Amino acid sequence: MRDWRTDPAFAMCRALVDGADPASFAGGAFDVRAVVAGIMSGARSGLLLDAVPWGNFPHGGEARKAVHLLRIGGSPARWATDVLSGLCANDSRAAAALAVPFLIPIATDAHHPHRAAVLAVLSGPARARHFGVVSRDGLLLHRTDPRRHASDGYDDYGVEVTGYPAGWSVAAARAAITAEAAVFLPLLNDSDPAVRIGAAYALATAADLDHTVRTALVARFAAEHDAMVRAALLLAAAETTRAHAHPPTVRWLRERWQDRTQAPEVRLAAAVGWLCLTDEPAPEDLHQTIDTLATDERAHALDALPWMNAAAGSGEPGLRRCIRGMLHCEEPEPSDDPWVFSP
Repeated sequence: MRDWRTDPAFAMCRALVDGADPASFAGGAFDVRAVVAGIMSGARSGLLLDAVPWGNFPHGGEARKAVHLLRIGGSPARWATDVLSGLCANDSRAAAALAVPFLIPIATDAHHPHRAAVLAVLSGPARARHFGVVSRDGLLLHRTDPRRHASDGYDDYGVEVTGYPAGWSVAAARAAITAEAAVFLPLLNDSDPAVRIGAAYALATAADLDHTVRTALVARFAAEHDAMVRAALLLAAAETTRAHAHPPTVRWLRERWQDRTQAPEVRLAAAVGWLCLTDEPAPEDLHQTIDTLATDERAHALDALPWMNAAAGSGEPGLRRCIRGMLHCEEPEPSDDPWVFSP
């Protein structure tokens, strides 16, 4: 086991914490953006894991092992995906971002046994601090503060728990997904609903300046029959619209939660997406829609959607936490501490 005192990843992060200028590391072997760009410029197949400087990034060895297990299609896939999602949940996503170029071929391989599971975690590092976030201005948001105009668009993310620049990790992951967006688009038509949901979740993090992703999501929604997938497509459309404003999509989402012919899961997802795209007060009919449709059973079922799963916490499903965070901010968050008793 490597001594943490001589670990290059620790040394780099410690230097930043001590005041070193991040620019002194930009473009080098400790810049995950540069390393991922180098991987992406190579051949898409046959990428050599050991050619990548995993050790230059916090928890790089864990991420490398997880990728290796997933590439060979081994049985401990749950462990591997849990490692990658856990790094993001613990605000240490640099190594997970480094894994993205290796995960994309797995996710888009129709014959790989773990492609749906990989799709569900692949875009985690492209979302900064999204676990447990349930506010209208925080859910579905790629940026920590879009009102600040940093020079490279990612400087205002701050640092991860390790001290690594959080914006570098997000930028690297999003750039990799954006570069391969074309290979994700056909997955929206896959026969497996879990793959369609995962594809929508990944595509929502791609830069979409020409609205190609949004157009594909809306088109798939028109043809989709599975209610849970339709809900995922709405949340994905809302997420990409947070990054690239599009007023018609805001109106479209409102029409979806107002449409009584839509499945309850669809209307609830549309309501959440609409709330995240506008600062208008929630109208009475939206309150009524949510109060009527958001049953406990349905809230737990919606945790199958990665957005809601990431929002869940304290033993409470994601939808319930979103409703409280968006519509009932005055309500305290429930505690899962067994030593806390109600009066």
